[in-house]
Amino acid sequence: MSTNSKEAILAAARQIAQAHGYSGLNFRDLAAAVGIKAASIYHHFPSKADLAAAVAKRYWEDTAVELEAMADQVPNAAAALRRYPQAFRRALENDNRLCLCSFMSAEVDDLPDIVKAEVRAFADVNVAWLAKGLVAAGIVAPDKAEARARAIFAAISGAQLMARSRADITLYDTLVDSYRAAGLLPA
Repeated sequence: MSTNSKEAILAAARQIAQAHGYSGLNFRDLAAAVGIKAASIYHHFPSKADLAAAVAKRYWEDTAVELEAMADQVPNAAAALRRYPQAFRRALENDNRLCLCSFMSAEVDDLPDIVKAEVRAFADVNVAWLAKGLVAAGIVAPDKAEARARAIFAAISGAQLMARSRADITLYDTLVDSYRAAGLLPA
């Protein structure tokens, strides 16, 4: 199986997991989505846990790159923090999907340890980026940054979850605006 097939499997698995979580990943449906035999998936991913861990790892790695690019594209840390909610909004714009790691976090009791580690890494990457930005923008002192970053991450994840449950992206926008008005996010 080629690298292109592996990438197609990862991309399709990401879409499925964002719509149905870890429990919704199965090799038969995944193979149908990619246009290969289910047995072919085992060439790269010996188990569902290996596949889900690879998908979650790619997801947080892509997110880390995206966050750094976002910080580089704007004039200052406060502007980057203002753009942060857009990363989560894009999942909703994609057929009302959730952030992959947020979805899997809700299934944590059923996740194999290797998947849990990658899902937690996603949260860690986001919290670290937010904390760094909060300090750079002068919004909080370094000793308060992680707590505030966790609150922002939880709030944005929660807004996404509420919006998805109602299939209403405007609810997401309204919640983000209320976080800004309350001072949780920079206005």
